[in-house]
Amino acid sequence: MTTYTWTIAQLERQTDTGGVIVCHWRVSAEDGEYTASAYGSEGFTPDPDAPDFVPFDQLTEADVLAWVHASVDRDETEANLAKQIEDQKAPKTVSGTPW
Repeated sequence: MTTYTWTIAQLERQTDTGGVIVCHWRVSAEDGEYTASAYGSEGFTPDPDAPDFVPFDQLTEADVLAWVHASVDRDETEANLAKQIEDQKAPKTVSGTPW
């Protein structure tokens, strides 16, 4: 069974409002000894006057992951990682010499 772990690697924010403008995320997949990972960035346009604005110092990783999951096709990303793992388990090409 493959497990997926999503994390936030880094945030970029505006200094005047504390609004996050870029989020760098990572997801790793693990199935026994096989692993795969992906890295991406998402841009945001924060509105400090919006009722759901969260100041930078009050954000949690869960908050930011919710933004990422709303922006990224999570199912497709995880399916691509699962395919990478399946390709590792049953490679279509190998290298070497016969002697």
